Amino acid sequence: MSFKTSVLVLLLFLSTQILNAQEFSRAVRPYLAVQEDIVALTHAKTIDGTGADIKTNQTLIFQNGIITAMGNTGDVTIPASAKVIDCTGKTIMPGMVMLHEHIFYPKPFDGIFSVSQMTFTFPRLYLAGGVTTIRTAGSIEPQTDLNIRKWIEQGRMLGPKMDLTSPFIEREGTSVPEVGVIKSSDEAAEMVNFWADRGINSFKVYQNITKEDLKSVVNAAHAKGKKVTGHICSVTYREAAEIGIDNLEHGFFQSSDFVGDKVDDFCPAFKRGQALRALPVDAPEMKELMEFLIEKDVAVTSTLTVFEPYTDREVVLGGGLEAMSPEIRESLVTSHKRQQGRDSTSIVDFKKQMAWERMFYEMGGKLLAGTDPTGAGRTIAGYANQRMIELFIEAGFSLTEAIKISTLDGAKFLERSDKVGSLEVGKQADILIINGDLEADVSNIRKMEIVFKDGVGFNSPAIFKSMNGKVGMY
Repeated sequence: MSFKTSVLVLLLFLSTQILNAQEFSRAVRPYLAVQEDIVALTHAKTIDGTGADIKTNQTLIFQNGIITAMGNTGDVTIPASAKVIDCTGKTIMPGMVMLHEHIFYPKPFDGIFSVSQMTFTFPRLYLAGGVTTIRTAGSIEPQTDLNIRKWIEQGRMLGPKMDLTSPFIEREGTSVPEVGVIKSSDEAAEMVNFWADRGINSFKVYQNITKEDLKSVVNAAHAKGKKVTGHICSVTYREAAEIGIDNLEHGFFQSSDFVGDKVDDFCPAFKRGQALRALPVDAPEMKELMEFLIEKDVAVTSTLTVFEPYTDREVVLGGGLEAMSPEIRESLVTSHKRQQGRDSTSIVDFKKQMAWERMFYEMGGKLLAGTDPTGAGRTIAGYANQRMIELFIEAGFSLTEAIKISTLDGAKFLERSDKVGSLEVGKQADILIINGDLEADVSNIRKMEIVFKDGVGFNSPAIFKSMNGKVGMY
């Protein structure tokens, strides 16, 4: 090989290396904690996301964003060039994969429930909270969400990997100005085709659709290889499963199956609440519904955070009160004080829903995790995702079950489990370092130290701090 040819080959190699390296903007660089090619996490307690037993004194190595070795410390050879991070007293787990997230936050005005896009705060907070992959279960600004995803991938913004869901597909009846309204089932199919061709991954139907609307959406989405989820009421869970829906949101809080005189294609919101309240935890008809959902392979997303009662609980779930803008913070604190001791019915309902989700899981149902940062405004990105792990423990799940639901099970539903969702050799290095023993105290989940996404480590406390006082504004 001539000298000239050798130089050209070298330049080509170097240019390829530069192209392959992740570059970050000035907005992202201050939050980078680790960016070395080879990293070794040593002496860690490991929860791998598969549901396997927790292991102690483990070493994990990743190179160029891919996990290359795992095992007992002392049995794993650490490359001489590796950056070594001593995780003694710390826990490592996979990055969370959460399936009911939004890039908006509620901002009611003059008695009308409204939501506003949180373009800059929520992607950052998801990443800071240890969520490395999200599905946005419904959008109000889909083009904005598409751009956010692109800019995160380009290193221009902080945030998780994003699986994007369409705008809400809904009929007249929901008094939220940001939610559009379809007038026919054909229009529903047109929405699916329009947004699928622009990079949207899945579709969400809402509370007042008809069965024909759902059939139209399911047929169009499945023809494109996409999935459909729903926060439904006018269509029952059983009807939706028969039609072919892939996922139902909010556990069993939204099921209208038990309203005795339910009218087809009509949402009996008040009667639905009454029927669920009257239904015993161990009701045979609830078990039969769960068995039917399992038979039809329908996943159910738990969003316990958005339903958490007020009494003796946090104002903002997961401890995120300082993240709120001053005006919103004051409003939340005032409302929280007013609700203390006045939500006994909500507490009973909440415990029942926890029990039903646990029952569904134990029967073999596909239970997923999400937070739904809407409702009364107490649920916000990042903080609420950590709180979900705590609530799963309160509901009676083991720690390994809670982690698996929030990582690998979500990745499987998104058909990404070959890359993310668990700590396994060959998978992407989406890894959380928690500064504490998660097995000894689940609240240590709030001590997130470094969040690795594709092997790049981000400073979680610094990101959280940078967002203080901004949620609700940006």
